[in-house]
Amino acid sequence: MTVGEPAVPEVVDVLVLGSGITGLTAALRAHALGLRTLVAEKTEVFGGSSALSGGLLWIPNHPLQHEDGVHDSAELGLAYLDAVIAGFDGPCASVERRRAFVRFGPEMIGFLRAQGAELARCAGYCDYYPDLPGGLPAGRAVRATPFDLRRLGEWEPTLRKRALFPGVAIHMEEVSPTITATTTGRGKLTAARIAARTARGRARGQRLETLGNGLIGQLLHLAVQRGIPMATGLGVEDVMLESGRAIGAVLRRADDSRVTVRAGRAVILACGGFARNEAMRKEYGKQPASTEWTLASPGDTGDGIQAGQRAGGALALMDEAIWMGTSAKPDGVNQMHVFDRSLPHSIMVDSSGARFVNESVDYMRFGQALYARHRTMPSVPSWLVVDAQHRNHYSLGDAVPRVIPPSWIREGVVRKAATIRELAGRCGIDPDGLEATVARFNAMARAGRDSDFGRGETYYDRYFGDPTNLPNANLGPLTKPPFYAVQVFPGDVGTAGGLLCDEHSRVLREDGSVIEGLYAAGNNSASLMGPTYPGPGASIGAGAAFGYIAASHAAGRV
Repeated sequence: MTVGEPAVPEVVDVLVLGSGITGLTAALRAHALGLRTLVAEKTEVFGGSSALSGGLLWIPNHPLQHEDGVHDSAELGLAYLDAVIAGFDGPCASVERRRAFVRFGPEMIGFLRAQGAELARCAGYCDYYPDLPGGLPAGRAVRATPFDLRRLGEWEPTLRKRALFPGVAIHMEEVSPTITATTTGRGKLTAARIAARTARGRARGQRLETLGNGLIGQLLHLAVQRGIPMATGLGVEDVMLESGRAIGAVLRRADDSRVTVRAGRAVILACGGFARNEAMRKEYGKQPASTEWTLASPGDTGDGIQAGQRAGGALALMDEAIWMGTSAKPDGVNQMHVFDRSLPHSIMVDSSGARFVNESVDYMRFGQALYARHRTMPSVPSWLVVDAQHRNHYSLGDAVPRVIPPSWIREGVVRKAATIRELAGRCGIDPDGLEATVARFNAMARAGRDSDFGRGETYYDRYFGDPTNLPNANLGPLTKPPFYAVQVFPGDVGTAGGLLCDEHSRVLREDGSVIEGLYAAGNNSASLMGPTYPGPGASIGAGAAFGYIAASHAAGRV
């Protein structure tokens, strides 16, 4: 196998379309079961949105938990999913699909480790609803160990590079303590440990990667080692059908030429969602919507969903995404707002200056709350408002404590003022409303209880709080000038809707019948979790699990 544009085989057993965690897991599983496999990637680099992510796989009852002495079980995992998804009865989150995920997720982790993937438990990064039945404060996420990109050799340039904490060998469970590095001893020690790990790697000439790059780098390396054919610059145009069965696909090159590949066992759609498709977002998504707010891969344009739909596949959950509050820096690169809004001395307000959400809630529920508010009061964008105390101790988006690039102020990414009223005027927020909101919030913060939204009352809230801030790790009054505000849009890390699939990852028609030979997993399938997000890495974990299931079923092993 060669780098670049290898000869694309005309006939395979399994054709995998997409090269994120879903596609690579499916390809490794199919190859291990003796099936001739081809991975076709639309863009010029491998990894999709997975490579840009935190690189976590949320899997209940996985083997690393038991090795670390953390109690979990299939029963607890199912009870938790039932509690989180309660009230949603869509077929994408059927009991059968939940059971398949909980059964085969741990098996998938064991398979990847047996193949040579070096994985670890993401210790302490809690479930997003840890107070519900079956929820685990210890968390259920799996991550990769640091991966040296040099191991990829000539394939290194083909890996999509991450934007999250670039060049820093950080693990996701280290983010929470690090964001309080100016106020806690634990934070200082964690920051020192990250710096030492990064420096050690550089001193050894290593190019260590963690998060999504580390995870995808490992799986790409395993695929290269096994000689699995992988081609870039090949996007799916249509699924080929014969007597109602998928028998291959027509692939389109960047120069608009076509390649036809027949697949004797399976076509597995692992192309991602439609976060970068403006027309699809306008047709299906919540409004207002824009591709300019997303953090998803440039290749996340809905090709797999559209091809599957043309083949007769049903769609579901198309108005949902994995919401993430975002704003754009002067260079046009989007940044996320998760940790900064959870910490003391911060509030989120709409155009009237009113709060509308518990600022410490997880990113999925935050985005949904933003859209719900917008139905009655303009809140797209909303405003994250902080004071100098917040700026002195915590990050604001990608800006480290005490530092805001001058261009951010100059170009209006961050608005700054000496008073709350002046800040409201610079943001177009109702000044009386904002002053009244801040006064009420400050009184609640001093008392340590948010009687409006309950901020700081759950384990998850406190996970991203500052434990030195008493009496509530998430509440602090906005009293010290200057004051700052950032526009926050309902961005996302990918869409959650797509092709409707059964528990074997087979694509279903509107009447519930199966399109034989056609499978979908990851973000081009409707989410197993419905309109919820139970823990860190839920979409990636489900994508990997159902990619594994799809390949296993195609080989007759499920």
